[in-house]
Amino acid sequence: MSTEITGLEGNLPNGKVAIVASRYNPAICDSLVAAALETLADAGYTAERAPVIRVPGAWELPTVVSQIIEKPEIVAAVALGCVIRGETTHDEHINRAVSLSLMEMGTQNRIPIAFGLLTCNTLEQAINRSGGTVGNKGHEAAGAVIELLRLQEKIETGI
Repeated sequence: MSTEITGLEGNLPNGKVAIVASRYNPAICDSLVAAALETLADAGYTAERAPVIRVPGAWELPTVVSQIIEKPEIVAAVALGCVIRGETTHDEHINRAVSLSLMEMGTQNRIPIAFGLLTCNTLEQAINRSGGTVGNKGHEAAGAVIELLRLQEKIETGI
């Protein structure tokens, strides 16, 4: 029988977890940020260790995440935003580019980057995912980063 290794418990590294969040769709994004901060604080990353950096929109998330993860004190990043489908395919291009860019950064730099970009068809869906009927994806994104940080710690110290 093999041993299962997870990041559900364990040590967390010192340093900061940066939240990079869009200002576009402010009510939605502010709720995502508040939830992410709460989850990070519960894990010990208090406000001083969880800076929030605001960008104009989802398109700008990768640029700033890329810059912030170069800082030695940053151990992870949580990217938060909301893109709601409109009359054109604009949303599809933004969502695809941002998601691929963030994933590539995380794998190339071996640093956890949470994808907390809501990619919704309607405002109602965005509301439901930012504290409504299906929870708050800010909690989920920050929780994923915490879990990955713990898992990385275990992998680095010898599985």
